Amino acid sequence: MIPRMFEMILLLIGLGGMTGTTAWVLRKGNNNCQTRLFMTCQISMLLWLVSQLLILFSESSRQLSISYLIGNLGISVFAPTWLMFSAEFFRQGTGTRGVMNLMPAVSAAAFLVCLTNPWHKLYYTRFGMGGITYGRLFYFFQAVYYVCLITAITLMSLKITRGSRRINKQAILLILSTAVPLGINTLTLTGILKVGIELTPLFFSFSSIMVLIAFSRYGLLNINSIAIADAVGHIASGVMVFANDGEMTYCNNSARQLLDGEKSTYDQLLERIRSMGAVFPANDTSSAIVKSEGRHYDINQNFVRNSHGVPMARVVIISDITEYYELAETERRLSLEQERNRIAQEIHDSAGHTFTMISSLARLLSVNTPEDSPMHGYITEIDGLSRSGVTQLRCSINNLRDDTFMTSVEQAVRTVAGAVRGMDIDICVQGSEDKRFAFCIRQVYDNTRETITNAMRYSGASRIDIILKFLSDRLELYIFDNGKGCSQIGENNGLRGIRERTESLGGTVRFSSVEGEGFSTIIKIPLKKEDTYDKSVNS
Repeated sequence: MIPRMFEMILLLIGLGGMTGTTAWVLRKGNNNCQTRLFMTCQISMLLWLVSQLLILFSESSRQLSISYLIGNLGISVFAPTWLMFSAEFFRQGTGTRGVMNLMPAVSAAAFLVCLTNPWHKLYYTRFGMGGITYGRLFYFFQAVYYVCLITAITLMSLKITRGSRRINKQAILLILSTAVPLGINTLTLTGILKVGIELTPLFFSFSSIMVLIAFSRYGLLNINSIAIADAVGHIASGVMVFANDGEMTYCNNSARQLLDGEKSTYDQLLERIRSMGAVFPANDTSSAIVKSEGRHYDINQNFVRNSHGVPMARVVIISDITEYYELAETERRLSLEQERNRIAQEIHDSAGHTFTMISSLARLLSVNTPEDSPMHGYITEIDGLSRSGVTQLRCSINNLRDDTFMTSVEQAVRTVAGAVRGMDIDICVQGSEDKRFAFCIRQVYDNTRETITNAMRYSGASRIDIILKFLSDRLELYIFDNGKGCSQIGENNGLRGIRERTESLGGTVRFSSVEGEGFSTIIKIPLKKEDTYDKSVNS
C-alpha cells in the first residue's frame, strides 16, 4: 500500500510540474510552429501521466485497457513531435523537411497498432488484470521512439558547438529534460534499476523544472526572441551568418534573393564582392560600398565572439542604398538649379535692364537725329546691338535656368524665338521630329541664335520667318528677315561660327542677300546612319 501511495505522489508531482509548464507556454509563448510543437509534446506527456494515475485505480480489464490506450496515445505522439520540435527550434528542419513530415504518420501508425491489438495480438501478446506481456510491435515502436529521442538530443548537442552562450544553456536544459527521463525509463524497462515503484514520473517532473528554467530565465519560445527572428527574416537588408569554417548557417529572405536562392560560402561571397571592385578585407569589422547592375549596396561585416573573446561566427549585412544615392543626386541637382536660377535672376535684373535702357535711349535719339546725319547710323547700330544683347542675354538665362528645351530641335528653335522682343518671328514646322534628329539640337540652337542676333544688330528687320523641315534623310532650316540686306556678304566671326558648326555635322550652309530685300540663311544637315546614331546614344 505504501509503494502505491508513493507512486501516486510522484505521479501527482510530475503532473503538477507538466501542467505548470504548459500554463507557462500558453501565457508566454507565441502562436508559431515551435510553440505549437512544444505544446503538443507537453500535452502528450500530460496524457501519459494521467494514464499512469488511471492505471493505479483501474479495477477491471476494460478500465485498464482504456488507461493504457491513453498512455500509448501520449507516448506515440511525444517522441516524433519532440524530434520535430528540436529540428525546428535549432533550424535543422530545412534540409530534412521530408523526413520530419513523416513523423505524424509514425505516431498514427503506433497508436493504430495499439488500438487494434485485440485482433492481432502483436503489441501485447497477453493483456489483463493478471499481467501484461509485450509483443514484437511494442518493442519495434519503442525502438522507433528511442531513435527519435536520441536524434533530437544529437541535434541539440551539435548546435551547442555553434550557438552563442545563451543558446548553449537553452540546449543543455532541453537535452537534460529529455535525456534524464529517457535514461531512467531505459534502466527500468531493462530491469537494471529495480526499486519497486515507477520512477519515470518523478523524472518527468524534473524535466518540467528544466524546461521551466529555460522559459523563465533564457526566454525559450518567448515572444521577444520570436519577434526578433521574424523581423530579421523579413527586413529589407540581407543578413547572412557564417560559421568559423566559412559555411553559411543562416540567411534571411532578402539575402536569399540577393544570392538568387543559392547557398554560398563566405569565400564565394567574398570573391563575388571583390569582383565588383570593392576592397573588403576579412578583418574584425569591415565595410564596403559596391555597385551592381545599376544599384548601390552597403556591405558590413562583424564578428560574433563569446565571453572569452573567441570568434564564433561572422555576420554579413548587405543593404540596398540606391535610394540614398538617388536622393543625394536629386538634392545636388536641386541645389544647382537654385543657384542657377539665382544667378539668372541677378543677370536679368541688372544687365537686362541696362540693355533695355540703352535701346530705349537709342530710339529716342534716332527720332531727333536726321537720317542723313552720320550719327544716325551709329545710333541705329547701338539700338541693334542693345536689342541683340537682350536676346543673347535671355538665351543665356534660359541656359542657366533650364536645359529642358534641349530635348528637341523644334523646342530649341522656339526657345530662341521666344527670347526676342520688339520683332515678329513666325515659325513653320514641316514633317515630324523623332529621336534621329537629337544629335544636332545644340548646333541648331546656336546657329538660330546667332542668325537672329545678326538680324537684330545689322539688318534693321522687323520680321523674321523660320522654316524647319524634318525630312527622311536630313534636317533643313531656313531663316529669312525683311531687313535692309546687303550687296556683298563678308563672313565675320558670327557667320563663320555658323558654317563651322554645320560642317562639323557633315551639313552645308548658304547665306544670301540682296540690298533692300533682307538676308537669308539656309542650313541642311544630313541624318547620321543608324549604327552611328545608336552608338552615340548608347555612349
